[in-house]
Amino acid sequence: MSEQAGSTISAEQHPPEMSSTQRFFGAFMEPASTFASIARKPNFWPPLIALMVIWAAASELMLHVIGMDTIIRRSIELSGRANNMTPEQMQKAIDQGSKAGAIFAHLSFLGVPIILIVIAAIGMLILKAVFGHPVGFKTAFSVTAYADLPSIIAGILGMIVIGFGDPASFNPRNFIPTNIGFYLSPESVSHPVYSIAMSLDVFSFWFMALLGIGFAAAAGSKVRARSVFFCFLGLWVIWVLIKAGLAAI
Repeated sequence: MSEQAGSTISAEQHPPEMSSTQRFFGAFMEPASTFASIARKPNFWPPLIALMVIWAAASELMLHVIGMDTIIRRSIELSGRANNMTPEQMQKAIDQGSKAGAIFAHLSFLGVPIILIVIAAIGMLILKAVFGHPVGFKTAFSVTAYADLPSIIAGILGMIVIGFGDPASFNPRNFIPTNIGFYLSPESVSHPVYSIAMSLDVFSFWFMALLGIGFAAAAGSKVRARSVFFCFLGLWVIWVLIKAGLAAI
């Protein structure tokens, strides 16, 4: 009986680890237990590859359906610079921007790990500086990668807009219908207001909520998920205000 009781306690303390597939779905449906599993046995390759694939697909679809010339033209028009350009200057800017833009678009998926590394580093800093619980980079990066999985849904929504929307009215800065800015006209509101409206995105808050749960799990339940979430939220507010200030300039 004692051996059986010991085995039961051990199983409860160390439940079977989730597979990558279970973690994928668990990040959406059971984030607490999923991130506890990730913290025990971190592995960032499955979500990282999935994220890079979806954004590579979105970029290639954008190039194929919209075209880099149209993207550059719309970017110039929305920035307001087109008002001060002659047709010849406009065409020259489009020609020059299209060459570099196409290269960056093909390689844009490489930005995914860079952004995740930065956010993982911020999470590590928050845990160590604010809560006094250091965590390893592999764990932090795994938590961040899985927390960003909802952006796959955003990528799919973006591809639907690209595939079925009007290329002439395409907004390359904001083409995913999950933020307030998507439903505003960039020409009818000020740049700072539009910048803030774009930042008020469902997936941004979802991402921060999962970061809170994930990094709290990485700290071994010594930190509340809500506390970590508010740390990320505070930094996000600062970033949004900086972007609004730059937009005003």
